[in-house]
Amino acid sequence: MAPRRRPLTAGSVVSPRTLTAVTGEAVPVPAPDRLVHLQFRRFAGCPVCNLHLRSVVRRHEEIEAAGVREVVVFHSPARELREHVAGLPFAVVADPAKELYTEFGVEASPRALLSPRAWGPVLRAVLRSAWTILRGRERRPSSRPHGGRLGLPADFLIAADGRVVAAKYGEHVYDQWTVDELLASARGATRPRTAPR
Repeated sequence: MAPRRRPLTAGSVVSPRTLTAVTGEAVPVPAPDRLVHLQFRRFAGCPVCNLHLRSVVRRHEEIEAAGVREVVVFHSPARELREHVAGLPFAVVADPAKELYTEFGVEASPRALLSPRAWGPVLRAVLRSAWTILRGRERRPSSRPHGGRLGLPADFLIAADGRVVAAKYGEHVYDQWTVDELLASARGATRPRTAPR
């Protein structure tokens, strides 16, 4: 088993790479002309991930207007993901071997589901997902998802030069940036720095 990387923090530098979205689109990280919000989710059809991503979809135009490109990574194979992410307005990347997860220090842990702070969002997500599946608007997730159910979320805001502007490692399954927190980090990243007096 490969050793875990140390967590990235503000000021860490991400090596340039081109990821491939499940649509086949090339996704440069970092992006040459904007910030990249690289977020790590769990498995295809994950109800809790879907609950969060719906909030991102609702405010996607606002996120783009702030100069941020969304890139979402799942640890499911692309063929599984395509069924669940059709119609999302941002790039979705499959990482079934968890190479990016390892590189960015994103972990799995039983506390993903055992933390009492996760129970409310998990219940809401499962109820919402059950309703949308019954209505034929979502597909049921696999009963044995690739990569397991215990992944923790993580968020990284990456500047055009590869510098990590901000990072968050979730402590439970629904512990990620809200859209407001993302936009606040983006404003901080683009605010001109004043010279010391």
